[in-house]
Amino acid sequence: MLSFSPSSKLEKALKSLQGDIVLLAQKLSAMDEAEKAWLHKSVLISTIGASTRIENAALTDAEIEWVDTTLTQDGKTTAYQSKRTVILNKLSKDRERSIEEVVGCREVLSLIYIQMDDFFPLTDSTIRGMHKILLSYYPKASTYAGSYKSNPNFVVSVNHDTGERQTVLEPTPPGLLTEVAMRDLITWYNSVIREYPWTILVATEFVFRFLAIHPFQDGNGRIGRVLFLLALMQGDDPALKQVVRFISIDRQIERNRPLYYSALRNVSGGHYRANPEDYNLESLAWFFLKMIQNALDDVTLLRQRYAAMIRLSEGAHRILACFKSSPEKRLSLSELIQETGLVRRSVQNALVNLVKAGFLQRLGIGPSSRYQLIF
Repeated sequence: MLSFSPSSKLEKALKSLQGDIVLLAQKLSAMDEAEKAWLHKSVLISTIGASTRIENAALTDAEIEWVDTTLTQDGKTTAYQSKRTVILNKLSKDRERSIEEVVGCREVLSLIYIQMDDFFPLTDSTIRGMHKILLSYYPKASTYAGSYKSNPNFVVSVNHDTGERQTVLEPTPPGLLTEVAMRDLITWYNSVIREYPWTILVATEFVFRFLAIHPFQDGNGRIGRVLFLLALMQGDDPALKQVVRFISIDRQIERNRPLYYSALRNVSGGHYRANPEDYNLESLAWFFLKMIQNALDDVTLLRQRYAAMIRLSEGAHRILACFKSSPEKRLSLSELIQETGLVRRSVQNALVNLVKAGFLQRLGIGPSSRYQLIF
C-alpha cells in the first residue's frame, strides 16, 4: 500500500479531478481521428520540449516539431544519425547537446505511449533500458548510460536570473544502497499500482522515491517524469490511461519550475529517507493534482487551436508551412512573397489571420516587421 494515508480533503480533490478525467475520456472517444492525432502530436512535442528545458536544454517547441517531422517519414521514425547533419546545420552545432537530449527524450516517450502494457510488471532492466535510450545520442554518456551511478550526485535547482544554485535533494550514495533501494522500489510499485484505487497517488510516491534515490549519473529528472507518465497509464484507471497521451503534465511543471523544486524539497527536507513513511508525500500529491488539472484545462485551448487551423485558407497553410520548414527564422513580408509565390495582398491577409489565430507573432512595426512561428 501507500506509505501515507491521504487526507479527506485530498480524496475530495481526487474525486473532483477524476470527474474531469472521465469527461475528457468521453470527449476523446467521440473525437475525430485526425484531431486526436494532431492533439497527441502537439502534446508529445510540448512534453519533449518542457522535460528537456527543465534540465536546461535550449530548443523551442517549434524547433522540436521540425526535428520530429524530419525524423518521421511515412509514419515511421528514421534513424537520427542519417539526419544528424541536416538537423545540426539547421539548428546550429552549438546546440548539439540540446538536440541530443530532445531526440533521446522523444524516443523514450514514443516508446512508453505505445508499449506501456508491455512494461508491466516493471523491471530493473526496463528502467535501465529507458535510461540507455534516453542518453543513446549523447556520445559522452556511453560509459554510464543504462547503468546505476558510480559517483555521488545531487538534485540541484538553478535560478537562471541570479545563477544561484540550491541543492534540492541529497540522494543515496552509489553502490549497494542505490541498488537495494531501486529493487525495493520496483517490488513495491508492482505490488500496488494495480491494486490501490488512486493511481495518481501511487505515481506520486513512485516518482519521488525514484528521484530521492537518483540512481543514474545523469538524466534522472527526465526518466523520473517518464516513469510518472508510465505509472499513470499502468494503473487500474481506464479513463486516466486514455487521457494521459493527450495532456502535457511536463508543460505545466515547466511553467511552475520553482514550485516544482520547492515541492520536491519539502517532501523530505532535502534528504533521502530509507523509510518512505518519513516523507511528506501528500504535499507533492497536491502539486501533481494541480499540474494535471492545468493540463486537462489546456486541452480546450488546443482544440480551439486545431479548429482555427482547419479553417485557415490554402494561402495561410502555405505560409505556415514556410515557417515550419524554417522554425529558426524570422521572415519578412517580402521573403514570404518570394517563398510562396503568392501576391502581396494574399500574404498580408494570411499573416493577419495567422497572428490573430495565435500561430505567428509579429515582431516590429512597419516595413521592417518580421514574423515568427509560435508552436
